[in-house]
Amino acid sequence: MALETNLKGRSAVITGASEGIGRATAWLLASEGANLFLTARNADRLAELKAELEPVHGVTVTCIPLDLTMSEDQAKLSSAGISADILINSAGSIPKGRIDEIDDQEWRGHWDLKVFSTINLCRDFYAAMKARGNGVILNVIGNGGEKPVSDYICGGAANAALMAFTRALGGDAPKDGIRAVGLNPGPVATEKLVGMMKKAARDKWDDESRYNEFLTPFAFERAATVEEIANMAVFLVSDLSSYTSGTIVTVDGGMVHKGPLF
Repeated sequence: MALETNLKGRSAVITGASEGIGRATAWLLASEGANLFLTARNADRLAELKAELEPVHGVTVTCIPLDLTMSEDQAKLSSAGISADILINSAGSIPKGRIDEIDDQEWRGHWDLKVFSTINLCRDFYAAMKARGNGVILNVIGNGGEKPVSDYICGGAANAALMAFTRALGGDAPKDGIRAVGLNPGPVATEKLVGMMKKAARDKWDDESRYNEFLTPFAFERAATVEEIANMAVFLVSDLSSYTSGTIVTVDGGMVHKGPLF
């Protein structure tokens, strides 16, 4: 018997949808027949994605360009009248840095996007889902919260906070007909990560083509693909995972359970 996600005709809000994991997840959800509400800061990238998805998959894609570092834009998304079956919080990427390398303004800016937009959107969409009696929330977080290190202190603390938040939210959500789950990717071969590694290779060897050498310590000597993370995201929000709530699923090739990478 074929596995059925039962996502056809459902509606999903995806933040951070213009690139990386958010974009890959949009593609996969559309292929399963879900209608999408996509938000990110880059309006042009969202429009490109809409133009790609609608003709191929026959779904409706609504683009809502917003800056979710801004509380007023978070409120705009929440008050847009979207009846969402699924909320996927995928916005926010926090760079490395030690405590003395990240000032107050930078710390707050990263947390406004990664942490507080997730919390605020969960609060608002949860209320609508509760009134309807069903819904799924997926927070894409990151494995840095499982094994905090000093040179990723802002990101590790943010991820740890969101892991605790998601577990607490998901533990009680089933009584309202809702599931809330988290997804912790490890390093993922996004445009941003590959660009960072190419720069590091230029700085170290004056040869950006050697960036793959930085991947040797990773599981299978590579970073995850965005599709591998999107596959898990779609599984978690689908009926295939209908008894899963309050859980954080880590997809990092076992990285958090091994010794130092470098």
